[in-house]
Amino acid sequence: MELVDEITLNASKERVYAALNDADVLQRCIPGCEELVMTTATDLEAKVLLKVGPVKARFAGAVQLDTAGAPDAFSLTGQGNGGAAGHAKGGADVTLTSDGPGTTILRYEARADVSGKLAQLGSRLMQSTSKKLAAKFFASFADVINDNAA
Repeated sequence: MELVDEITLNASKERVYAALNDADVLQRCIPGCEELVMTTATDLEAKVLLKVGPVKARFAGAVQLDTAGAPDAFSLTGQGNGGAAGHAKGGADVTLTSDGPGTTILRYEARADVSGKLAQLGSRLMQSTSKKLAAKFFASFADVINDNAA
């Protein structure tokens, strides 16, 4: 499954990049996130409660950041275990482009593979749920960025 989208944020590229690397900001924005801990500058551990159709599961997972292209771009990869609900693994490539003073375009290409009960739900349900979760994340992220700009 793949997702590609972009969002325009009212903040400098540097501020957007810093927020994307702030565990507190991310925890507030990730739907269902119960815990997010940065164990190193590039490694995070998370606990997320998700409901996809009839399947509700608490995932524990790890995410690794590749910040070689920072602050213009970075990548992340991760995997999570939801017990009987299944496993998920994936990643995303993110680019940040200045679009005038105080405005940044964030583009992402994300991909994920799921197994277990989640994989049995069908690709349409997984795709639509993934799009909704991504939209919730970026709406919350934009709110945080805009609140911090005030």
